[in-house]
Amino acid sequence: MKVILQQDVRGQGKKGQMVEVSDGYARNFLLPKKLAVPATADNINTMNQQEKARREREAREREAAVALANRLREMPVRVKAKAGAGGKLFGSVTTKEISAALKEQYGCDVPKNALQSEPIKAFGSYSVKAKLGYEVSAQITVIVEEA
Repeated sequence: MKVILQQDVRGQGKKGQMVEVSDGYARNFLLPKKLAVPATADNINTMNQQEKARREREAREREAAVALANRLREMPVRVKAKAGAGGKLFGSVTTKEISAALKEQYGCDVPKNALQSEPIKAFGSYSVKAKLGYEVSAQITVIVEEA
């Protein structure tokens, strides 16, 4: 019997896939637990429409990520920090502070977990990598200045 999975089922497939299973497995397990629906013409059509909508949504999100990456490459982020003698910071500049500075200075909402950087402990200019999803990343220039 052909069924369309509504959720990931171990050993059978992922959500949205059409798989061939035994009649008993479908009638006694998958269908009663709402893990799958029979592969009727209406259900197949619905599955195809949902897949098309998902692909379009992913394409839009990827385009937005590429546009954001292009904008971030040209925007130096200035972070102010306090330091002691010798230019050594009292604390460190973390991805949380860089994310907040991006939001404040340019209105770009980049989550702190998308930024990859070691804590910055001195004044200067640094390059921070931002992973924006869909295999899109950008290098952000972070300038740490005295407050």
